Amino acid sequence: MELTHEKVLSILPDRNVDGHKGNYGKLLLLCGSRGYTGAAALAAMGALRSGAGLVYLGVPESIYAIEAVKLTEAIVFPLPEKDGKLSADAAAVIRKYLKEMDAVLIGCGLGQSDGTREVLRTIMEEFTGPVVADADAITMLAEAPHLVQKRKAPTILTPHDGEFLRLKIAQQETKLEGAIQSVKRLNCIMVRKGHNTVITDGVRTYVNPTGNPGMAVGGSGDVLAGIILGLLGQGISPIEAAACGAWLHGAAGDACAEKMGQYATLPSDILEHLHLFLK
Repeated sequence: MELTHEKVLSILPDRNVDGHKGNYGKLLLLCGSRGYTGAAALAAMGALRSGAGLVYLGVPESIYAIEAVKLTEAIVFPLPEKDGKLSADAAAVIRKYLKEMDAVLIGCGLGQSDGTREVLRTIMEEFTGPVVADADAITMLAEAPHLVQKRKAPTILTPHDGEFLRLKIAQQETKLEGAIQSVKRLNCIMVRKGHNTVITDGVRTYVNPTGNPGMAVGGSGDVLAGIILGLLGQGISPIEAAACGAWLHGAAGDACAEKMGQYATLPSDILEHLHLFLK
């Protein structure tokens, strides 16, 4: 099924005149590490710009001050770390937040270490809501696919081609076939990024026509992951949140390319143009 703006608008919920921030999602992001502060900030802003009510961002304590300055609308909090990445001790703190959250995003700029593996395991095994896994989280899940396979709640994976190859799915003739095969093997919703991004849960499949090569820049995928998380928090079904997120992300990127050209487009520009396609 090809996505259209009309289809996306039909899925996005109307904002209740009596609504408050608690009605639009309480979301947790576990992102960022020393040297990768931008990934966490872009993902958090993606969630906020797509209508999320409350966005919590947990980061290694050494980058907390940086993120707190970057983000005035998110609730940023420090977590225990080792060598600039979340440590295993962070898992105990994170557990205190999980019961209150509607959805979790993990992976953007997270880094790979024993500590981040423990945090990822905690989320995958103990959180009972939907999880968006991006970037380093996908690479670590490729080493431990059972963490996805055993989950009862939805897991959305958002790999680019390199990350998809790390999942070691049997080689398929087409991008679509590979995405569907991965869903069957991993028990997930797949957002296989790139030209004509494929979004599938194995039953429903969408092909996204929006987006352009100007979006091929570090940080663009972090914005997408945040948008998907923001839509999940508003009660949109996981497959539709993933599909709408991909369309909105690409459409905002197309608006940037039309205004400033593909060479000059930055992920922050995508965030600034997202409003053009929302209600």
